[in-house]
Amino acid sequence: MTTRRTRPVPRPPEGTPPPAELARQARAVLADAVRIARWAAVERDRDRHRGPDAVSATERAAAALGLTAGQVRAGWDRARLAGLVELHGDTARPGWRLRAWDRDDSAVLRGWVALFDAWSLVHPAPADVAPAAVAEVVEAVPQVLSLLQLSAGPVPVPALLDLLRQRVAELREERCEVPEGPQPVVATAPESLARLLDWALEGLAAVGALTLGDGQATLTPLGNWAVWVKLEQICVAAQSPAGHIEQSAEDMLRGCARLTPGPARVEYRAWLAARPVGSAVTELLAVARGEDALLRGLAFEALRVVGAPAESEVRAAADEVCLRPYALLWLAEYEGADPEDAQDVLTREEATWLWVDTAAAVADHGESTLLVRHLESAVQGTVPALLDEVRAVDHPRTVQVLVALAAAHPDPALAKAVRRAAFQVHTGGA
Repeated sequence: MTTRRTRPVPRPPEGTPPPAELARQARAVLADAVRIARWAAVERDRDRHRGPDAVSATERAAAALGLTAGQVRAGWDRARLAGLVELHGDTARPGWRLRAWDRDDSAVLRGWVALFDAWSLVHPAPADVAPAAVAEVVEAVPQVLSLLQLSAGPVPVPALLDLLRQRVAELREERCEVPEGPQPVVATAPESLARLLDWALEGLAAVGALTLGDGQATLTPLGNWAVWVKLEQICVAAQSPAGHIEQSAEDMLRGCARLTPGPARVEYRAWLAARPVGSAVTELLAVARGEDALLRGLAFEALRVVGAPAESEVRAAADEVCLRPYALLWLAEYEGADPEDAQDVLTREEATWLWVDTAAAVADHGESTLLVRHLESAVQGTVPALLDEVRAVDHPRTVQVLVALAAAHPDPALAKAVRRAAFQVHTGGA
């Protein structure tokens, strides 16, 4: 997979703070989530050496961090959605963004954008409003955000409500939804739409995208930048320094992420030639075990250049859940299978897990159009079947992948189904 651009990177609007300042603001928004994630990482290590604690983790975290139980639960939820922690079955472990939090501004910004995309999961919708009406408002919110960005300042809530009402009507017309018989009052009443707008604005304010006051809403610098990013369909990816031979495996792979396969293989060969092959293979597999799915795929591309000396370690790696699909494909190709036929060695579950992992790489590092196109590579024949099997494989990035796909997909009905699946996975794993 390559994310190399064919056009110059657009510049953000005049007055947009530099990335370092945006990252500082994102760190402030997620400060409690980071504290909780770091506390959980330390407690995870301690729990390995002691028996079960009668006091719940929530109560222990609240006491240790000076927060209420509600604040701990909210912070934990944000940490999951931002990729600071990942759930593997009943076990939580630190996400790669948590380890990069203090040194990598782009990782911080990608984590905040993941939270921004999931705003409707952070702030529960009114329970007495029909789910269909909630879905319509979620789908119409990008138009509201666009108006806020174009206004470059405060916008009265009544003006946003007028736009929301107009956008919802347009969505219904685009779908050729002709009312048949009496319609549910809760889904069409003006007061319900006003309540849903308040809910959406409060949800976006909760993730730091806008501020509310005096009957008006204003995008924060973070929110303004994020809307511009979405409109430009660009990613916030780490910039690669020139020259990779003396770098660590992780830095080398990050540097090769923007190259096409041919030049990347040249870099892999040069990097491998500068160190003992055994230690190089061990270092590449260590990177592959991390939480950055893009680096996992690139690590196995580099291992393809290694060839036979990597066989024993790759074969052993096939016993690890996160590496198994990659290792099986590597072994199949090493043993002579055509790369296009190598997928046949994977079970349906392994292929689905790999699909989610690749989608996570695209969501983190690629343009939204690539994520939409990634749907076509799924082995399932229909989107409902894909969603059912994606939920079943229990990939730690499932919710974030589905939220990003729903945000990117131009088909409103499909985006709605994907968003619903994300909500079901999120609430089922809470």
